[in-house]
Amino acid sequence: MSDTLATISADDLKDKLEGEHPPVLINALPRKAHAATHIPGSVNVPVDEIDRVEALVPNTDEPVVVYCANAGCDVSLKAAHALEEKGYTNVIDFEDGYAGWRQAGYPLVGEKR
Repeated sequence: MSDTLATISADDLKDKLEGEHPPVLINALPRKAHAATHIPGSVNVPVDEIDRVEALVPNTDEPVVVYCANAGCDVSLKAAHALEEKGYTNVIDFEDGYAGWRQAGYPLVGEKR
C-alpha cells in the first residue's frame, strides 16, 4: 500500500466533476448509507464489493475518486488502497466525504440528505 495516496478538496472535486473529463466518483459506503445521502453522480460500490469497479471502470488509468461519510471515516481509504492493489493508477481519496461536500455548500441527494 502506498502512503502517497492523492487527496482532493470539495472545491477541486466539484471543478473536476464539472470538467470535460470527470472522474468516476465512487461512494464506498454500504448501500443503505448511499441511499440515505450521497454526492450527485456518484456510484455506490461498497468497499466489500470493490471488485465490481473492474466492470464499471475497465481502464485502470481512468481517474477514480472514492469517498465515504466524513474525514473520520476510513472506508474510502480502504477502498482506495484496494483499487491501487488492483492496479488502478489514478485513485484519489475525497477524505472529507459527503459531510465535507455539504460543508462546502454543495448539494447532496438521497432519502435523508
